Amino acid sequence: MEKSNEQIAMRVSFNTIIGNVILSGFKLFAGIYAHSSAMISDSVHSLSDVLSTIIVMIGVKLANQKPDKEHPYGHERFECVAAIILAVILFVTGAGIGWVGIEKVLAGNYGELAIPGMLALAAAIISIVVKEGMYWYTRNAAKKINSSVLMADAWHHRSDALSSIGSFVGIYGARLGFPVLDPAASIVICLFILKAAFDIFRDAVGKMTDKAVDEKIEIKMREVILSEESVIGIDLLNTRLFGDKIYVDLEISVDGTKPLNEAHNIAQRVHDIIESEFPKVKHCTVHINPAVWDRVM
Repeated sequence: MEKSNEQIAMRVSFNTIIGNVILSGFKLFAGIYAHSSAMISDSVHSLSDVLSTIIVMIGVKLANQKPDKEHPYGHERFECVAAIILAVILFVTGAGIGWVGIEKVLAGNYGELAIPGMLALAAAIISIVVKEGMYWYTRNAAKKINSSVLMADAWHHRSDALSSIGSFVGIYGARLGFPVLDPAASIVICLFILKAAFDIFRDAVGKMTDKAVDEKIEIKMREVILSEESVIGIDLLNTRLFGDKIYVDLEISVDGTKPLNEAHNIAQRVHDIIESEFPKVKHCTVHINPAVWDRVM
């Protein structure tokens, strides 16, 4: 039996939660035991992934509710709401990590900073491998079910992998005799996290504010519509994103002498081919206009 989109998202989210709890616990232990502020910051980032994934699960659950009287167009935008909350959490986490790193760098007492142990270096390498694996695992699922909030969570995992690279560089540099590089790595981690938060927030807001589809998709839509031989021209093509779905408002010109039944059949064929060629299209409205021949000749 084929799993639903909601079941796929829930399974992926549950698996990454388990992985992040184990990984963040290991990194926290390694950071404390091996005296690495960068690894402690990295563990906090991984722990924030657990909270963000729980938000993802809630968002997916709400978004997959069936339309009701109060929400006749469905609940897809709940995914966008979840992604915005995720972005805010990510921003706050990154800002906090960056602030601690800046304080330590500005303090200037580098000689008093402890040299991180080998365990912290090993933890950074393990984290890079695990978090990059989580990124591809979650990304593939997000693409399969067209989920923006799951894709946002995937990028959260990627930002954690990148921050672990920063941790590795900082810890390795500190062990080479440059202890300032360990807290400096926290600042680098902060920048990666803030960039991921901004990208997630921008994408979610775009889908909440009826943003049009990408120009390449619209061009392809025009080609598909005009492939219907009875369509003389396109008078209007408006698209808007509703969560991860697309709504299309279309006006086409056909021969005005055609009977009503035939004009209706043309509109139905155009409607069907759009929803067939573009699976993300949830609703397509097609309006027929009689062609003005002096404009199309």
